[in-house]
Amino acid sequence: MSKQDYVAVGGQALMEGIMMRGPKGTAMSCRMPDGTIDTEMKDFVSVRKKYKALDIPLIRGVVSFVESMIFGYKLLMESAEKTTLDMEATESDSKLDKWVEEHFGPKMMTVIGVVGSVLGILLAFVLFMWLPSFVFDLVDKHILADTDVTRARALIEGIIRIIIFVAYMYLTSKMKEIHRVYMYHGAEHKAIFCFEHGNELTVENVLKERRFHPRCGTSFIFVTIILSILISSIVAIIFPQLAGVRWVWICIKVSLLPIIMGVGFEFIQLAGKYPNKFTRFLSAPGLAMQRITTAEPDGRIAEVAIEALKAALSGEAPVKEEPAEENAEETSESDENAEEVITEAAEETAEETAEEVTEEIADAAEGTVPEEITAEDDETTGA
Repeated sequence: MSKQDYVAVGGQALMEGIMMRGPKGTAMSCRMPDGTIDTEMKDFVSVRKKYKALDIPLIRGVVSFVESMIFGYKLLMESAEKTTLDMEATESDSKLDKWVEEHFGPKMMTVIGVVGSVLGILLAFVLFMWLPSFVFDLVDKHILADTDVTRARALIEGIIRIIIFVAYMYLTSKMKEIHRVYMYHGAEHKAIFCFEHGNELTVENVLKERRFHPRCGTSFIFVTIILSILISSIVAIIFPQLAGVRWVWICIKVSLLPIIMGVGFEFIQLAGKYPNKFTRFLSAPGLAMQRITTAEPDGRIAEVAIEALKAALSGEAPVKEEPAEENAEETSESDENAEEVITEAAEETAEETAEEVTEEIADAAEGTVPEEITAEDDETTGA
């Protein structure tokens, strides 16, 4: 697809579902417990469209990242609630679940979401900001005591950060639920590729596509880590005294994050618009990481991705079919009506037959023969 034909389409894997953003809107499709696909349009208008100052290069990257985190996490929680809802499974609920639901109700989901977000941010800070600096200080103090490696601090911490990131993603991919999400992640990429290549959105065409996409969030994170190593190394070389104090150095790395994310966002957009040898070379580390964060989907998962993408492109969710229970009720009602009609007809027939028999008996008693009985009838009966 050339730059003139480029249409911005993106998405996110959810719990048993996929969110897609297209030129006509945002759609979320989920595979429900009964096997059907539930698709609905979501209201999402980026603040970048409301305030042009937030849509300039570098700044828009930070805005997009924050929006994606908030909106994506909201849909992730919603998809988990929709696809795991089973009203008949109350017997298996624990006493704690029942107590929480009774005393807090739906508001508890909001509280859990907020707490989960805070814990997630803290975990990311500890793993990717504090821990690399802590490990570097230990190595510098006990192993490299007589060597001045302050200027190389950013490089060493960056390598440690990459090791932590790869190990973390690999371990989570071994979890059954997360692996399932990664399958939807792969289907999302395949469906987008199918659209970008101008092919019809069918299960067969989607499954043929590659699952590694240059505009993926995984690539963005990996590019961000690489950029942080480069930019932080420049700062450490120019101001080595700042890199010598851990808490000061951590604050500097945090303050550099907006710049790093802004540059990373622009690179990801360029890599998606201009696929060439140079952008593919720079995107290679992020694409390699997608071998962990994506998995090959099956046909049923591809169907969810296709429906979400079609809705995002058209701006309309498909009309929902009536639930099987309602159809069953209508069928039972029609059956009952049919039984009533048959019963009434049978009663009327029985009354008419009884009247005819009574008349025949009366005629026989008077010695007359009914007009309906002919000679042919008499011979047939053997009388």
